Amino acid sequence: MTDPVTRWRARAGDAVLLDGFHALKHALRFGADVPVAVTTDRRAALALADELAGDVRDALDALLTEVPPETYASLVSRPHPTGVAALAARPSREAGLRTLARTPRSAPVVVLDNPRNLGNAGAVIRLAAGFGATGVVTTGSLDPWHPTVVRGGAGLHFATVVERLEPGPLPAGPLFALDPEGEDIRGTELPDDAVLAFGSERTGLSEALRARADHLLALPMRPQVSSYNLATSVAMTLYHWSAGAPRAHTG
Repeated sequence: MTDPVTRWRARAGDAVLLDGFHALKHALRFGADVPVAVTTDRRAALALADELAGDVRDALDALLTEVPPETYASLVSRPHPTGVAALAARPSREAGLRTLARTPRSAPVVVLDNPRNLGNAGAVIRLAAGFGATGVVTTGSLDPWHPTVVRGGAGLHFATVVERLEPGPLPAGPLFALDPEGEDIRGTELPDDAVLAFGSERTGLSEALRARADHLLALPMRPQVSSYNLATSVAMTLYHWSAGAPRAHTG
């Protein structure tokens, strides 16, 4: 078997960087194909697994190879405090698109319309995974699989579908767009097959997507407060959906 550094460099061009212990932990929990994982302190990483991730401890034990700190630093641009990094195969785009197109759905799809902030996009994916959303779709130039987005999502890209699409072929289902001029969301029950659209942090919804919306909804907000953070808006909306009817989303 080739050494981990050689395997890393052979796969780095087309693989997803899992930056830190928690990203690797979550990726393994949700079935990611992880061909190589390194750490600066194998004993400490496995102790962390014993404490926080007993369910994937054996998988981590089999995967992790200890490397010198300088070698680790040469493989990742922003060394993580846990001293752990791995590469994972990106899920099949075709399979992801089939999941997004499948009807009926048991949970909404979140659409981020031309997002700009990589960290916010990662936080939204983390939220979507936590609520059991079907997936997160982005439009525009931001790559939802950028390493900074994956870092912000703590490896939970593998717990939901994450794809970039043009505005035209969005997943089927009633489109609920969040807009300050919409109706108060508290008066609307969001169906499980909803498509929930959120505008960019700077400019809001594009006119094209806003015009396509079946419903415009607004989040409750105190007068003179201009806006919420994007991830906060998604969290409030997904919570409103999850509270709308009895469901078994926890466990």
